[in-house]
Amino acid sequence: MSNSYGKLFKITTFGESHGPAVGVIIDGCPAGLEISVEEIQHALDRRRPGQSDITTPRKEEDKVTILSGIFEGKTTGTPITLVVNNKDQHSHDYSHIQHAYRPSHADYTYTAKYGTRDYRGGGRSSARETVARVAAGALAMKLLQNYGISVNAFVSQVGKVKLRKHYSKLDFSKIDANKVRCPDGKIAARMIGVVEEARDNLDTIGGVVSCVIQGVPAGLGEPVFDKLHAELGKAMLSINAVKGFEYGSGFEGVSMHGSEHNDQFYTDNEGNIKTRTNHSGGIQGGISNGQDIYFNVAFKPVATILQPQQTINDAGEDITLQGKGRHDPCVLPRAVPIVDAMAALVIADFLLRQKVNKV
Repeated sequence: MSNSYGKLFKITTFGESHGPAVGVIIDGCPAGLEISVEEIQHALDRRRPGQSDITTPRKEEDKVTILSGIFEGKTTGTPITLVVNNKDQHSHDYSHIQHAYRPSHADYTYTAKYGTRDYRGGGRSSARETVARVAAGALAMKLLQNYGISVNAFVSQVGKVKLRKHYSKLDFSKIDANKVRCPDGKIAARMIGVVEEARDNLDTIGGVVSCVIQGVPAGLGEPVFDKLHAELGKAMLSINAVKGFEYGSGFEGVSMHGSEHNDQFYTDNEGNIKTRTNHSGGIQGGISNGQDIYFNVAFKPVATILQPQQTINDAGEDITLQGKGRHDPCVLPRAVPIVDAMAALVIADFLLRQKVNKV
């Protein structure tokens, strides 16, 4: 079971959703990086449950504790260990699924692989594990800031309601201005209505989180199997509930001719090499070209719904199952900081790897 990601900036997550705690060990973070517990906590606060009436009412404060690797506000170069205690578990909410295979969950596949499973909230298959990723991502984000690199994820679609503005026309400072985390207030209001309707119908809804990474220098990426876009795709597809990833023109690019799709190079007045368009999404040949990197991540509707569904138990018998407990009607608002974190971890790792490639 793989619980680690990264080559030089490497993270290993641990813990279960209803265990004592979840956490992460970060190995390879350079020494001397200034980081405060408040900065890590801010990232976790954006992900934590109970933020609004369109997220799960579970009340986890997600308070982070630094066990190692940071001294007097700076990283020491040694492994960093961050831990978040679980405090608001309602394990009894899951007793009814001890022997059931929930539709579109990992219950059956984990049992098929390991012969056993932690049915309390899904154990390691639970999105609770992403707490550790967000904590690690806060350090990666701080490292990128020192290089002038910014990462901004936001909700661009909920159900059939889609944000159609180009990212260059969006004000990223408004991402957290509403509870759905869409930087366009009018579209956000419509998105919230869709989530509320799903919630009131005891159902769930999916959508898309988009992300823009700016300030990435040309040259990041390790062909042929560790291409930058391949690693971004792997990182995003490792997030719970993700069903798709596209970067640059993505699937829309298939309807264009090469004469339309090619990004022509030019040199600006300051001698910088740029492209007149950016259908490549800032990546060519698996290597960053210095332009903005942008991509979309598709999230399915949350699998746990509070309606009766037909399934089977571990004895192969037909049963009727109805979800219980406290669940998100839409994962998107809380997924935004997770996408931020995973994008930052990918770029931070490649940034360090690029330093090794050059004298």
